Amino acid sequence: MAIGEYLKSVFSLEGKTILISGATGGIGSAISRGLAAAGAETALCARNQQKCRELADEISAHGGAASAHALDISDLDSIHRCVDEVMQQYGKIDVLFNVAGINRREGLLDVEPETYDRIMDTNLKGVFFLSQAVAREMYRRRSGNIINIGSHNDTGMLGGCSVYGASKSGVVALTRSMAVEFAQYGIRCNAISPGHILTDLTQVTWQHPTRSEYLRERIAMGRPGEPDELTGMAILLASDASSYMTGQAYHIDGGCLCGGRPWDYDTQY
Repeated sequence: MAIGEYLKSVFSLEGKTILISGATGGIGSAISRGLAAAGAETALCARNQQKCRELADEISAHGGAASAHALDISDLDSIHRCVDEVMQQYGKIDVLFNVAGINRREGLLDVEPETYDRIMDTNLKGVFFLSQAVAREMYRRRSGNIINIGSHNDTGMLGGCSVYGASKSGVVALTRSMAVEFAQYGIRCNAISPGHILTDLTQVTWQHPTRSEYLRERIAMGRPGEPDELTGMAILLASDASSYMTGQAYHIDGGCLCGGRPWDYDTQY
């Protein structure tokens, strides 16, 4: 078998319908483009319908398959309407990507209940109930694959990210719970935990005079990641190449958790 044929047989997403929440964000749009380029039918779901349609049109113009759907992941009615709409259009959901998430950077002592609820409703409660709604459809076919987006902050914490870190730690715990319960139904569940990725929302951090230096010192590769650098893992986990992988969180972080840049040491090199 030729190399290209073998890689296609292992990693191709042709014939798979993938629902992506938060599809229009910096990370969501990169993952959506990558999944479509690998052959998937992508159901792009987000609150901003104009951006959703624009992304769907872009993917279609490049030969991919995409449709736009309204979804507010913090609203249970919106979740069920979105899943019903995707099911009506495609008849199945093979893979769910839970990408939607929000954050507000402020000290733990400054957090108001409204901020706490808004972050948790989106990042954890929304992921739970969207996964539940989609998994009920997957259960009927005894086949499915759920991929959650965690964060560096699901393991390594930063000041001013207490609620976000708690929510993303919950996402990883939920990932393991779903893997344990759903394996008997032929459903896998994993998480991708991005490190410090450069997006429109994180530009303010990477342009900050002290925070940017703090991060570079703690990343072995000494730079932020690009959203496109997450697509390889996204395609791997969505494809049959990962058929024996479930219940894990994979950190794509440029060597941040492993210890960052080394201190001075003696070497002939």
